[in-house]
Amino acid sequence: MTTDWTAGKLSRGQRDFVRAHLGDEIELVSDMSWGLVDTRVLHVQAGAEHFVVKAAGPDDHHIGREITAHESATGALLSQDLCARLVAADRESNILITTFAPGTLVEGTAAERSPELYAQAGAVLRAFHGENGRLDDEHESRETDRALERLAQAHRIADDVVDRVRETLSGYSPRPILVVPTHGDWQPRNWVFDGHQVRAIDFGRFAYRPAASDLCRLAAQQWRADPRLEDAFLSGYGGDPRDPEVWPIDVLREAVGTAVWAYQVGDEPFEKQGHRMLQDALRQF
Repeated sequence: MTTDWTAGKLSRGQRDFVRAHLGDEIELVSDMSWGLVDTRVLHVQAGAEHFVVKAAGPDDHHIGREITAHESATGALLSQDLCARLVAADRESNILITTFAPGTLVEGTAAERSPELYAQAGAVLRAFHGENGRLDDEHESRETDRALERLAQAHRIADDVVDRVRETLSGYSPRPILVVPTHGDWQPRNWVFDGHQVRAIDFGRFAYRPAASDLCRLAAQQWRADPRLEDAFLSGYGGDPRDPEVWPIDVLREAVGTAVWAYQVGDEPFEKQGHRMLQDALRQF
């Protein structure tokens, strides 16, 4: 451990906020920040307890989303010890403190290829989706408009692909749809496993969306390589939430968001995945 628990990445106000809730005897265990965006994620120890401190600059919106998730939508997960507990948060300072969810990130480990683990991950997601669903008359049109707006931003999507995507999205007829609490980035890099139980981490893309939207990343990545993982996940989830009419549009909008965002933050491998997702999505039409 190091005594420089801030890792030089928190503002004075953010440091003071953490001290006010965890005390002065804080040690940095590890800096878990990605480095692609300005969000700082620090694993710290205060006394005998471990915590995660997440903070960002004033222009970041993910911290606020995560705070909202913890304050309103993680009850079912907490009741089964399936995620961390919110300790304290300050929206104005863009910071939150949670307990530390025990385990190792699934991504990059042998567990990432385990059907049994995917069955657990499906059950965890179903518990999360079971909180407070509602019918939304405008979600589909709002998300389609957002995808079209992203196409007007900086990206490296080929012109002919942009034209096909615009034509497809513009021809889609939105309808009312059931939305539930969704994670927004449900995949092994946001699961931890302690050898017995999968837990969810990082609710920075939390929003109310159709349940199927949380399957987009898996369908484009792990399930594509091993269909057994999809079968196991859906078994744990208790069924398949994908609507045959809406799912292709979900995948297409997700592909646009991936390709554009990854280009803007300089994540070339993820951008490449976004371009592949676009090709796969357009084939469905």
